[in-house]
Amino acid sequence: MKLESILPQEAVLPCLAARDKKQAIKQMAARAATLTGLAEKEIYSVLMEREDQGCTGMGNGVCIPHGRFEKLEGLHALFAHMEKPIAFGSADGKPVDLIFLLLTPTSANTEHLKALATISRLLRDKQRCESLRKTTDAKVMHTLLVTANGTSDAFSA
Repeated sequence: MKLESILPQEAVLPCLAARDKKQAIKQMAARAATLTGLAEKEIYSVLMEREDQGCTGMGNGVCIPHGRFEKLEGLHALFAHMEKPIAFGSADGKPVDLIFLLLTPTSANTEHLKALATISRLLRDKQRCESLRKTTDAKVMHTLLVTANGTSDAFSA
C-alpha cells in the first residue's frame, strides 16, 4: 500500500484554524467523517480517548493523533497545517502546527503500526517539515507527503 492510497489530496488541510487541541481534533474529525463514513462524534471520541492515554505529540511542532475503529474499512489519513501553532501537550512543550491523523480498523494491527512508523519517519525529516510549513497549497503539501523517499510504499496491507 502506498501512502497516497490512505491520504487523498482532499484529506490535506493547508490552513486549519483552531484555538486548541480539542478544536483542531474536532475539525479534523469532521473532515474524516466525510471521507470515511464514520460518525464525527465517534471519531472525535476515539481520538480524544487516545490523547487522554498519552499525548501523540512527537516534538518539533508535530503530532500524530490516531485511533482504531470497528466499522472502518481500510486505513485513512488526514494532514493539517495549523494556521497558528497550538498547545498540544507534547513532551518538548512546543506548540504543534503539523498534524497527521491516522484512522485504522481494529483488525489491522500490523498495518496500523507500519503506518505509524512510516508517518513518524516522514515527519522526523526537518527539511520536509519546513517545506510543509512554507506552503499553503494543498496540492504541494500532498506531493511533499506522498513522494517522500522510501515512504510511498513503506507499508503493506
